[in-house]
Amino acid sequence: MIIGVGIDVAEIERFGRSLERTPGLAERVFVPAELLLPSGERRGVASLAARFAAKEALAKSLGAPAGLLWTDAEVWVEESGQPRLRVRGSVAARAAELGVRGWHVSLSHDAGIASAVVIAEG
Repeated sequence: MIIGVGIDVAEIERFGRSLERTPGLAERVFVPAELLLPSGERRGVASLAARFAAKEALAKSLGAPAGLLWTDAEVWVEESGQPRLRVRGSVAARAAELGVRGWHVSLSHDAGIASAVVIAEG
């Protein structure tokens, strides 16, 4: 059963400017593993914008309640390339309240726009 669906888009260049102009923003929005590639290099702005869109879409799939923390949701990618979500704290509590048992995530970025869709499944 679908409990909620969220979709969001982020303009990649604008998101990159926000990261540059706001010291510490990346660390407030992302967990350390989201900021780095497996090689240890910093992840590119398009990838970060897609992850940010996924966090926004996740919040929408949960009804966008106040009090969700950005770092209580983590976007990670399996070796196969399939994006996944890990939730904890405020996000896990809201998901449990709604009966969410699983997540479906899709990320994309093209033509200067990053997008994400999240489906919360019960």
